[in-house]
Amino acid sequence: MQAMVLHEAHGIETAPLRLEDWPLPEPGPGEARLKVRCCAVCRTDLHLIEGELAGARLPVVPGHQAVGTVDALGAGCSRLRTGQRVGVAWLRSTCGRCTHCGAGRENLCEAARFTGYHEHGGYASYVLVPEAYAYEIPEAFEDVHAAPLLCAGIIGYRALKRSRLPDGGSLAIFGFGSSAHLVLQIAKHRGCRVYAVSRGGRHLDHARALGADWAGSDAGQLPEPVDSAIVFAPAGAVVPRALAAVRKGGTVAVAGIYLSQIPPLDYQAHLFHERDLRSVTANTREDGRELLAEAARMAIRPDTTEYPLSEANRALQDLKADRIAGTGVLLMAD
Repeated sequence: MQAMVLHEAHGIETAPLRLEDWPLPEPGPGEARLKVRCCAVCRTDLHLIEGELAGARLPVVPGHQAVGTVDALGAGCSRLRTGQRVGVAWLRSTCGRCTHCGAGRENLCEAARFTGYHEHGGYASYVLVPEAYAYEIPEAFEDVHAAPLLCAGIIGYRALKRSRLPDGGSLAIFGFGSSAHLVLQIAKHRGCRVYAVSRGGRHLDHARALGADWAGSDAGQLPEPVDSAIVFAPAGAVVPRALAAVRKGGTVAVAGIYLSQIPPLDYQAHLFHERDLRSVTANTREDGRELLAEAARMAIRPDTTEYPLSEANRALQDLKADRIAGTGVLLMAD
């Protein structure tokens, strides 16, 4: 099979991913092998490739938003069938026994393992996934529209839950990329007012086209104090601005797996009056199932830019340079 492989962390400008021929992986007990149709690219992949996320196996095949068809099943599989279309996401496995798993917070499991980080991911012709962690893809979605939902969608959905946005309330989104463009659509569908804050004019135009009630580069110009805010930008300097934008009792959710240093906070300006600051860590499988079901009901359609697998470096370079409106998706050769 063909795979884009990272052997050593480097800046994406150096094109560190190599296209290589690898042997076809064999599914172990409880695992399914997928023939990958497409895999979306993610800023988490970029953080991994550039060495901002420590602990990854090397060499590794990145990618954790893959859609494909079940090609082979390992011993003990009973839920999936060959030929079935399923998706692979970031969360690959958990212990199922710890306090966090027992409390429905498997995203915090100390033994959690992640796709394209601990185990090889979807930048390849084939990928393995534990059957219990594969997602059935609703028929409403084409492959390229389903792929971004498997991380950008799921993480955005969990961030929306963590932000405690009330029904009909107001939401400020800081940083307008892949997750943000999906969250905006969900929040608008729920009858909320959504304001987008971003440095890039192109991203602001994208937000307006999707129905943002206001879009601008200066959070100080927001039309009103908001109930909730989500920070998608991986910049800690944005956090105080988001806290200052929420009303009394409001909540800010920080959605990135990586964030630069947060500057000192002023208690009176940023946290007093019971403003809450909450982080987002990975996702649970229930988050994924809920997101896919809601997205299918509202006929959400992620905006995508397509690349062949061999151009994964270019896709990630475009992502880093904010040249992608929506989500980049790698397509596999037939």
